[in-house]
Amino acid sequence: MGTRSSSSKSHDTNNTPQSQNLLKNPSIKLCNFTDPEIDCLYTYFPLGTIFRPFDSSTKSDSVSPIWVCFPAMPFQIGYTYPFPDLTQRFFTLTGLSYSHAMPMLWRVLYTVEQIISNEGLDFNLSKLSHLYSLISHGSHQFLFKAKPHQPLPILNTTKNDTSWKNQFFFVRRDSILLVDSLPKNWILKVGYKILR
Repeated sequence: MGTRSSSSKSHDTNNTPQSQNLLKNPSIKLCNFTDPEIDCLYTYFPLGTIFRPFDSSTKSDSVSPIWVCFPAMPFQIGYTYPFPDLTQRFFTLTGLSYSHAMPMLWRVLYTVEQIISNEGLDFNLSKLSHLYSLISHGSHQFLFKAKPHQPLPILNTTKNDTSWKNQFFFVRRDSILLVDSLPKNWILKVGYKILR
């Protein structure tokens, strides 16, 4: 079972995630993913993971040397942490934070991971780049766009999710695996050339 950090420590100014002021409409992107909802995600993280208490004033572009922001959406569709290899490499190589990724991007990655797992498919990011380009969709958030003149590779990934921008939570970096590869902030420019 995961643990929650003490509320007294979470209000320390050095410990509180700070907004990078990158969101176009920050007032509609405040966290609404409460402690009971976070409690439902404990099983998707390793034993001993420390979760930060809910704070309604926190924005998804907030950064901290101590805490890392996770959107709830990938865990709602079936992901667990640590993420599978292709997904983890995607975020490491692009430099995107997890909250940069729109639901469609998570769905594509998850579907590809399921095909790799179930069918033993040899698939990598280079092959993914032949199918999709990585594009910004405003407020420094990203999704995949199918390459022109090709059939849509994966169907039904563009469902409109309500409130996904407000459903996020923070985990203490040093309480989970792959600490060195966890995103540290939102970036303004994608660093992975293959998916441009």
